[in-house]
Amino acid sequence: MTRKIKKVWKSKPTIEGAGVHLKRAFGYYQVPQLDPFLLLDDFHSDKPSHYLAGFPWHPHRGIETITYVRQGKVEHGDSMGNNGIISPGDVQWMTAGSGIIHQEMPKGGKDKLLWGFQLWANLPGNSKMMDPRYREVKAVQIPEKKLASGATVRIICGAVDGIAGPVKDIITDPEYLDVSVLAGTTFIHPVSSGHTVFAYIVEGSAYFDEERNPFAHEVIGNNYFDFKRDCKFGSESIVLYERDGDHVAITADAAPVRFLLVSGRPIGEPVAWYGPIVMTTQEELQIAFQEFEKGTFIKHRV
Repeated sequence: MTRKIKKVWKSKPTIEGAGVHLKRAFGYYQVPQLDPFLLLDDFHSDKPSHYLAGFPWHPHRGIETITYVRQGKVEHGDSMGNNGIISPGDVQWMTAGSGIIHQEMPKGGKDKLLWGFQLWANLPGNSKMMDPRYREVKAVQIPEKKLASGATVRIICGAVDGIAGPVKDIITDPEYLDVSVLAGTTFIHPVSSGHTVFAYIVEGSAYFDEERNPFAHEVIGNNYFDFKRDCKFGSESIVLYERDGDHVAITADAAPVRFLLVSGRPIGEPVAWYGPIVMTTQEELQIAFQEFEKGTFIKHRV
C-alpha cells in the first residue's frame, strides 16, 4: 500500500549559532510527530555575512547530527581530536552520545555560495550515554544509483536496489537518500513498516501521493496551511507521511524535482530538550548542563 500524506508545511527563516541565517524545515514544535528526528535545517546563502560567523564551540549530548554539504564547505573540529573539512557531496555523521564539544565553521565556495543541510536524530534513553563517534564520509564513498525509471539516488544511509550507503550500524535504522526525479516520471521506494518517513523538497515540485487525494487545510501552531488539493508541493516544503503503507511514490510534473527522503524507527520515549542537548528526563537534562558548567561534561578520553 502506498503511504498517504499526513502533513505538509514550509520551512521558516531563523538565525542560529553566532548569526547563521538558515531555513528551519522542522524543529522543537514538530516533536514527537517526526520521532526519531528532531530538527532539519537548510542553510543556503551567497552572502558571507549570513554564515561566516558559524557555530563556534558548543556541546551536544544524547543525539546524532548529520551534516550534508551541497555547495561550499564546513570546517569541523571536536573534543575527540577530529578535524576536517566537509566539501560538496560530503557527509559528517556525528554521534554525540555521552557528550562532545565541537565547532562547525561554514565557508563559501564558488560565487560565495554555501548550501547544505543538518539533520538531528534522537538516541534512545539506553544509548544516550554511549561513546561518541565521528564519521566523515567523502562524496566518492557515496554510491549513486540510476534507476530504470530515470530517477537518480545518492545513497547516504539505507539501500536502493541492493546497493547500500556507507553509513551503517545506526541504532534507529535510518535511511537517508538524495533523490532526483526526471520530469514526467515516478520514483517508487519501499519503506519499513511503522517507520517515520518524510521528504524535504530541495528543488522543483512533485506529486507526493500517487492517488492525489484531496485533503483539508490544517492549523499548526499559529500558522495556517491551506494545501493544494492535488498533493503537489514545491521547494523548501516538508512532506510527512502516515505510518501505514510499505512504499512511497513521488511523480515529477513538467520539470525535474530533487528531494531528501529520510526514514527511521520511532523511539517512542519522552523528550527533554534544551538547546544542543536532548535527554529523556528533565533531571538528566539538568545534570548535563551542570556538568558542562563544572567542566565534567566530557566522558570520553580526549
